[in-house]
Amino acid sequence: MTEQSSSSNKSGSKSDTSLSADKPGVDGSGSSKSKVIVAVVVAAVILVVGGAAFFLLRNDAPDRVSLEDAAKGAQVDGTQSTDAGSSAGTGATDGATGGTQTGIEGEWVVDTETGDFDWESATGTFAGFRVNEELANVGATTAVGRTGSVSGSLSITGSEVTKVEFTVDLASIRTNNNMRDSRVRKALETDTFPEAKLKISEPIKLPSDAASGAKVSVTVPAELTVKGKTNKVSLAVEAKMVNDTIVIVGSTPITFSDFGVEVPGSPIVLSVEDHGEMEFQALMKRP
Repeated sequence: MTEQSSSSNKSGSKSDTSLSADKPGVDGSGSSKSKVIVAVVVAAVILVVGGAAFFLLRNDAPDRVSLEDAAKGAQVDGTQSTDAGSSAGTGATDGATGGTQTGIEGEWVVDTETGDFDWESATGTFAGFRVNEELANVGATTAVGRTGSVSGSLSITGSEVTKVEFTVDLASIRTNNNMRDSRVRKALETDTFPEAKLKISEPIKLPSDAASGAKVSVTVPAELTVKGKTNKVSLAVEAKMVNDTIVIVGSTPITFSDFGVEVPGSPIVLSVEDHGEMEFQALMKRP
């Protein structure tokens, strides 16, 4: 009886071993296959994410503002004057005073109808920022945010620009990536501070031939307000008359922390500079 029992136990043991060998994961082969599958999935995710990052965040930033490019947005067809005349030239009536404006003197406002706004190639009025960053799987890029929601005015008295003021809707700024857009709005706290403001601090002296289309290049002190903080900046400005439009471009270096702005980040963003550039392009017309 004992020998039969022992033999039976041995037989059962062999049977159990045979069965367990067929079970995945017991001898490690099933586990190895699982690890391989996981590795393949992870690699695929990395390729997809990396590829998406390359196409969405690759360094295809639009060029800096240019007076020559901005002037194209103010070009008109052949049915209108192609010199600096008409209302911007000689003898336009000032409805507010009943007098006559000469040259380019008087009030001008942002033209919201001429040109188009597009992140890559805006031909109308816009304002925005530029900042360098380092992205995983992409490398060095320039992040650019822009909005066409800009209002403002300027005043010219005699041979001086006595006032330039712009207001920018920060909540409408967009880049080439929706995820970055939301981080920018969060960093700027646009729910609390929806606007940025820019104005010159002293008059700009104009050359005698400004009304006839001569290029004006100056650097002027200005005040920039972002997130409720106002700082003095040095604004590089270029302008010229194109038909009945004053075309202006300008830029200034800025340090974001000076305005209480913490540059946004994300897992793919390895580093972002705390300094960048504010830039604008404006087409101005008679009100």
